[in-house]
Amino acid sequence: MSIDQRLAELGITLPQPAAPVASYVPVVVAGGFAHVSGQVSNENGQMITGKLGDGMDVEAGQKAARACGLMVLAQLKAALGSLDRVERIVKLGVFVNCTPDFTDQPKVGNGASDLMEQVFGEAGRHARAAVGAPSLPLGVAVEVDAIVAVKA
Repeated sequence: MSIDQRLAELGITLPQPAAPVASYVPVVVAGGFAHVSGQVSNENGQMITGKLGDGMDVEAGQKAARACGLMVLAQLKAALGSLDRVERIVKLGVFVNCTPDFTDQPKVGNGASDLMEQVFGEAGRHARAAVGAPSLPLGVAVEVDAIVAVKA
């Protein structure tokens, strides 16, 4: 089954890849890996803003992280031509806009991590860092970057 078929089976429609907001490119493919720049929480063209631990709960953070993961997939598809070229999701970096006392960054990150496993199965299981940040670009709740092994 192709990844596009898998996405359809899961009822997932990828968003349009977002244009960079500064001086960088969305994806660099080098040495058999795709390095995906940080993708911010955006759903239907609207930024998901807020701060975890200050009016935003873990469930909302997971939804924001999933939205980041969907944009990671959209950027990969645009750069690679097909998600079938993904050999493995190697690592995700999850950045959570949160208060100093918020400690559930790993639970928030599961929104993106679980998506990768749903889409790619075992090849979607990855290493990960999930860290808190005092602020993120554009006031978004979550940002996710990725390192992905690519088939030739």
